Amino acid sequence: MTEPLHVPVMLQRCLDLLAPALAEPGAIVVDTTLGLGGHSEALLSTFPAARLIALDRDPAALRLAGERLAPFGERATLVHAVYDELPDVLDRLGVPRVQGVLFDLGVSSMQLDQADRGFAYAQDAPLDMRMDQNTGISAAEVLNTYPPGELVRVLRAYGEEKFARKIVEAIVREREKEPFTNSARLVELIRDALPQAAKRTGGNPAKRTFQALRIEVNGELAVLERAIPAAVSALAVGGRIAVLSYHSLEDRLVKQVLTAGAGHTAPPGLPIVPERYQPRLKLLTRGAELPTEEEIAANRRAAPARLRGAERVREDVADDGGRR
Repeated sequence: MTEPLHVPVMLQRCLDLLAPALAEPGAIVVDTTLGLGGHSEALLSTFPAARLIALDRDPAALRLAGERLAPFGERATLVHAVYDELPDVLDRLGVPRVQGVLFDLGVSSMQLDQADRGFAYAQDAPLDMRMDQNTGISAAEVLNTYPPGELVRVLRAYGEEKFARKIVEAIVREREKEPFTNSARLVELIRDALPQAAKRTGGNPAKRTFQALRIEVNGELAVLERAIPAAVSALAVGGRIAVLSYHSLEDRLVKQVLTAGAGHTAPPGLPIVPERYQPRLKLLTRGAELPTEEEIAANRRAAPARLRGAERVREDVADDGGRR
């Protein structure tokens, strides 16, 4: 296999964050977003006593990463699943708790680089954008069938697009003439719909619309909202989680879950906070850590990355005094 050029984002920092939890023999680390397997390969190489469970919803990614990780034999278990299915995956594998979890969110390098997947606005391709092409609706179906108000909501909520209404008006006019099938026509429409001033800053004017469509097609934020709490619950005490996100919507969700876990949940006014209200997480990063200038120079896809980490410091204590 010719290895595609793939540079895992903030790799060394992710390894450093997870390291204290993965040194012991039998430690299990989950890579919830396998992609081309760059992070997974580094985890297996760096922590020779650890086992890996890796998830991806994209069958093509699982096949390519499987070839890459084959030398590690039974230490690597690859599973076709979306990352909010983590509890079911661990249950099926008979794994009650894990020592590390890594999320590298967003679209993978492989998906961006394969033109026929339709993720990249820089090259013409079918408007698909499904991470698993065997299920769900494509970006073209979203564009051609969603009511105008729903399209405006998607572009505003998931793309933070200020000109959502203008773009959607143009989309609705155009789709009545001919349904959308390819990305180049959509990119051209967006360029024509935006005011001149808006096209002079912020990179490709289609970027926000493509992000919004991708998130809608793959249900990314809804999945993430379920996945981060599930991953925290799967951590053993002393286990660690590291999350790489690539836009403010993802980072905000991650921040909310980790920050909430690091605060106590006691009612106000208690002189002493009982154990069941104590924080179950300790934050390992001050805010979100950013890639270095050197890393961005070497890997432009690292530029928007934001990394957060936390350690599980306490089991959940049920109201009846039992642990879970």
